[in-house]
Amino acid sequence: MWVLWSMTLVAALAVAGASASEQIPDDFPRFQVPGREKPLDTLRRLFWLHYPGAGPKATLWDEWLSLASLWPAVDTGGYADSFRQQWKQVLSARVIDAEGYVATHQHASIAHPLGWPFPFWNQGRRTAGWHFSFKDTVGPGWRTDKLSTPDDWQVLHAESAGVTEEGWKVILTGANSSVTAPPCDVDPYESPFLQLRWKGKGIEDAQPYIEWTTREQPEFSPERRFYFNPHTGDTIHYEAIPMYRHPLWKGDITRLRIGFGNPKPGGEVVIQAFFTQYDTRHNINAQNFVRGCAMYFWWTRDLNFLRQNLNRMRLALRYLMTEHHTLQEKVVDTRWVGHEGRSGVRYTPDGKKQIVHGSGVGNNYWDLLPFGAKDVYATVHYYDALRKMAEIEQEVIRNPGWNMPRGVYAFDPHELLKHAEEVKAAGNRLFWNPQTRRFAPVDADGIMHDYGFTFLNLEAVAYDFATPEHARDILAWVCGERVVEGDTAQGKDIYFWRFAPRASTRRNIDYYFWAWSSPEGIAFGDQVQDGGAVLGFSYYDLMARLKVRGADDAWNRLQEILRWYEEVERAGGYRKYYDGSRPGTLQGGGTAGGLGLDMEFFESVLVPQVMLYGFLGFQPTGDGFAIDPRLPSGWESLRIDRIRWQGLTLAITVTPTAIRIEKEGDSDEAPLVRLPAGSWRATGKTANGEQRQVNLRMVGQNLRRLEWRGLREVVLARR
Repeated sequence: MWVLWSMTLVAALAVAGASASEQIPDDFPRFQVPGREKPLDTLRRLFWLHYPGAGPKATLWDEWLSLASLWPAVDTGGYADSFRQQWKQVLSARVIDAEGYVATHQHASIAHPLGWPFPFWNQGRRTAGWHFSFKDTVGPGWRTDKLSTPDDWQVLHAESAGVTEEGWKVILTGANSSVTAPPCDVDPYESPFLQLRWKGKGIEDAQPYIEWTTREQPEFSPERRFYFNPHTGDTIHYEAIPMYRHPLWKGDITRLRIGFGNPKPGGEVVIQAFFTQYDTRHNINAQNFVRGCAMYFWWTRDLNFLRQNLNRMRLALRYLMTEHHTLQEKVVDTRWVGHEGRSGVRYTPDGKKQIVHGSGVGNNYWDLLPFGAKDVYATVHYYDALRKMAEIEQEVIRNPGWNMPRGVYAFDPHELLKHAEEVKAAGNRLFWNPQTRRFAPVDADGIMHDYGFTFLNLEAVAYDFATPEHARDILAWVCGERVVEGDTAQGKDIYFWRFAPRASTRRNIDYYFWAWSSPEGIAFGDQVQDGGAVLGFSYYDLMARLKVRGADDAWNRLQEILRWYEEVERAGGYRKYYDGSRPGTLQGGGTAGGLGLDMEFFESVLVPQVMLYGFLGFQPTGDGFAIDPRLPSGWESLRIDRIRWQGLTLAITVTPTAIRIEKEGDSDEAPLVRLPAGSWRATGKTANGEQRQVNLRMVGQNLRRLEWRGLREVVLARR
């Protein structure tokens, strides 16, 4: 996360989180292990602190926050129902353009309206912009602060009616009206888009366009013309015009003209602003949207939602396959302007710093870092999205009564899984650094930028993207047993912040987008993306440890996090704990720092999810669930209650040999249950305590149909 954020939003969240943490509702889930009451009560408090703020946010949080907020059956305060309704509404309203790109939905700015809120034109070198009104726009900090006048603009077949509260009003007095901006010096590399904020009246039949001149071609010409849609109505429309797609959008741009393409006189337009624009779109939005939709459906079995959004999910995934060339390259290959994976901060052989404006635009949560070109982070998330989409498609086939759309948009689930394995194989070859034995980004020139990104590597392990050998190498490095020569943080220092590994282990002063131009002025560890740490991503550390090193190792790491958090509580919270009396500076609410815990770091709620998805091994599906417990050696049992699975509320207790499921609510569905390999038998109890034998019919490998109608408790035991 960068320094600037919407202060109103984060301030409200901070206040809400503080008041919400005062008392935990009795119906908030409990994690129960005999003899482990104290640390697990601490974990429950940590969960509750962040749970009230775990509803939908920008698209990049769609998977992370849906994991945490959809399952707790918190009826007090209406949390459970409210969160489900919020997720349904927000996911169904995610903007997907005609090609399939899913919008970022972060806060407003003057960057791409469907992208990340920075960088924007006045952070550039050879860019241009004119803003005639700030009415109903974002405030200072996320736009230029200077208003323009149309005095130096040229008007053809039109009359200027002056600047109103909404913007510059132009009356179209003749056909083919146009307005021409003052001379400018625009580099197309810094300006892949032009943004026009405007509205019109009486121009329904118009075919507006942009024309431009260059230093080599100083006259306007129809050859250098790019059309876009007219916009009529009462509200200002933000039109992002993809100039980079025109083969003649090159050279030194010297003039810009807006041609209205009106076939007759009589219309009028209002221009609020016209400016060059970087491509701030994210290449991970489709993955997060697909996974967020899958998680919502699996926890709710909302068939109406899936029917409405299934083809949207498919369209988003197909967009990735085409726009980012995944079917050919077997990895996400992002070719957007400025997203080549090259740094915007570079050094010559003699040590002189060079700032390359327009280079290193971010693609994801780690918004200062130039992931791009052959994008390892987007590829890891793409791999996971493929597998989740395959599961959704398989469920649709398995349940024809759901009446889901098929046709040309549908995927073959077996082909998706086959492609996922191709992606895994290609990614483990391309992104693996054999010298450091960890994954790292690769730019368009094939150059690897390895700064020891722990978040990337641990997610790769947790999502099963890493091969078993690579996973072991990654954990040995992160755990400090394997020293990587040249790293700034080695051994125990990787966990210097205790609650999470450092986000990166090698000092980074030359791998950023260009506007973060003086990273050497901030000490290693005082910036989240350079040696700092984010609490939420400890979840992937825990899940990776569980997968590779087992439950005891994961539990030991979780206990250290909880000991740290108990100290935080005694100090009075994050802000009082990190008040300057100890190392560490908090980021959030507009302040740069090295530690991400509160404010905009909503994903902190992820850490307690290791109990449900990890140690309990619970995974919801559209027509059932999986349970694959992995208990530490000292645990005789684990019980988690208040699990809102679809229309039921469950309490699940697991031991090394049995699984007990207690349920509240009525359902006539017989869920498909995935259990660990082996032979299982089932018994049940009715509400009045009557014992019954339960049918556990095999319908596939490790897949059984559980006939539990009329029962309040089912016990699954190994034979």
